[in-house]
Parts: sequence; C-alpha cells; structure tokens
Amino acid sequence: MTVVSFQNVSRVYTVGDHKQKALDDVTLELERGEMIVILGPSGAGKSTFLNLLGGLDNPTSGTILVDGQDISRLGRDELAEYRAAKVGFVFQSYNLIPTLTVLENVALVREIAPRALDPEEMLRAVGLADHKKKFPSELSGGEQQRVSIARALAKNPEILLCDEPTGALDSETGATVLGVLLDMAKRYGKTILIVTHNQNIARIADTVIRVKNGRVQSCEHQAHPASLKEVEW
Repeated sequence: MTVVSFQNVSRVYTVGDHKQKALDDVTLELERGEMIVILGPSGAGKSTFLNLLGGLDNPTSGTILVDGQDISRLGRDELAEYRAAKVGFVFQSYNLIPTLTVLENVALVREIAPRALDPEEMLRAVGLADHKKKFPSELSGGEQQRVSIARALAKNPEILLCDEPTGALDSETGATVLGVLLDMAKRYGKTILIVTHNQNIARIADTVIRVKNGRVQSCEHQAHPASLKEVEW
C-alpha cells in the first residue's frame, strides 16, 4: 500500500541571482512497511528529499501526499502537527540531552506526540532496557544511536527518516543498528527511509532509489533483499 507519493516535485533554492535545483521534477511512490534506501553522492538531493518529506521544508512546485494528505501546501503550524503525528527522525548525530537519563530522553516525545508509545517498551525493542537509568555519556556510540531510534519510534510515527544513521559508527555497530531498523519496519509496520552513500546498506533494502543532480536515476524494488548476515560489513 502506498504511503508516500511525490508528484513532479521540485525544490529550487535562490542565492543572489543564482538558482539551484536541489530536486528536479521527482515523481515516485513509497510503500508502507518497507525499508527504503536513497543512494547518491553529496549534493545529489538526498537531504532535500528527507527535509521535504519530513515537513522541514516546502517544495517549490509539485505535490507530496502522505497517507493521502497533501503536505506540500501546509503552513508552519500545520507542518509542526504533521511532524509530531507522522514522522520520526534519526540523524548521524544522536541529539540526546546529556543531563537526562536514557529513559527521560525517550519519554520526551510524550510532550509533542499525540499517540506516543510506552518509552520503556521502545527501549526493550532496541535492546537497552537495562540502560534506562544511565546518561548518554555512559553509553557507546551504537547504544546512543539505538536510544535515538527508540525515541523516534516512541512517537509512533508512520515514517522514520534516517540521515546517515550509521555514518559515525564502526561496521559491526552499524550492522547492529541496521538490524534494529529492519526489525522495526517488519514488527511495527513502519516505513523506514535511509539516506546514505553506503552501497552495502542498499543490499538489505526493499527498495533502492538512486539520485543524482536532483533527479531520480532509478527506483528498484528488490524482491529478495540480502540479510544482514549475507553482507560483509
């Protein structure tokens, strides 16, 4: 079932007299419950795609539908409501509050998300139930990233947007984090969108989108994605 539809979407940034097309007439559909990887070099438009889908920016032209809702025409307050209800974010930097415990960091989403899930349940889901009273400084990088995933999932979003979520991790820890994301897609039916330049991550995805110069070069559904064990990290 289609959860996201981009219809002839462009995003043009103007700096002085210069116009830069970060996205150029993009049309594609994303399916619910899939892990989707967007591959491309720096400046290809990957982050712009994430910002538009996440309601952090508006397209210059075109339409973006999420569960049938046209988010491309929403105002600032409406976009804030959309982000709170529909979207979770996981970034390369973990963005945890150092003075709060692991559990408190995850529980923060209850203040903004109308359908928030139990934070302790989400910590169990990412394998960190025993660390709930620790502070971020007491965790490894991989553990901090898993806390950020638990926090994003606790919002109970339809879509989880991940910008290079394993970029700062070693290969073994990165594979562990990807395993958590795969599990979340299948167990909770979340649509997981990962922006990366790592070709290995693309092998485990349900759908791989390749972008270059703001345009979609290909959108390939993989009927039999590789398992984590089949990929040499």
